[in-house]
Amino acid sequence: MKILLLEDDTILSQTMIQILEEENYEVILVENGEEVIEATYDNKFDLYLFDINVPLLNGMETLKLLRDANDNTPTFFITSLRDTSSILEGFDCGCDDYIKKPFDLDEFLARIKAVLKRKNPTIKYGDIVFDLYNDSILKKGDEVSLGIVEKEVFRLLLTNIDVTINKSTFFDYMNKPSDTALRVLISKLKKLLELNILNTKGVGYKLEKL
Repeated sequence: MKILLLEDDTILSQTMIQILEEENYEVILVENGEEVIEATYDNKFDLYLFDINVPLLNGMETLKLLRDANDNTPTFFITSLRDTSSILEGFDCGCDDYIKKPFDLDEFLARIKAVLKRKNPTIKYGDIVFDLYNDSILKKGDEVSLGIVEKEVFRLLLTNIDVTINKSTFFDYMNKPSDTALRVLISKLKKLLELNILNTKGVGYKLEKL
């Protein structure tokens, strides 16, 4: 699961990143609203965690722009603003939860898990079930062991069935991207999951529609 964190307090942001990464979330940090817009242009996130009082575009202004652009990614405001009018304005902007600083870490993680479970159901493809929330893959009821990069590449293929995905997009998920490394990775997925992944020479790969 990929989370976009908007927070300009360095100490708090690093603490939050450490906590979230320990729960196996991938976290991208930005410090102002304009950086949010740039990040969401090139990436898809599973959750937004926004402070409100940040430079340039504040958190509420940023969320309004995203919602106007039909971006319905679940969003939490995490803020020191505790008055009722700010809370109501936050929900009016389209947030899914409003967490007041300072917050309890266990409750914070529980709220994240709850909203991601609602928003990210399982995806089925033939006899394969990909549980996006628990990040597990089952084939004929048995769990298949894949690495982080392999899972991300499979999810990319699975959420773009019958669409050829450019090699450069796959490279974004790889530690040491190359044509050879990508071929090896795709071959492993084909073998372990018995997938029909088609190669468009010089362009990329696609998962064939069943």
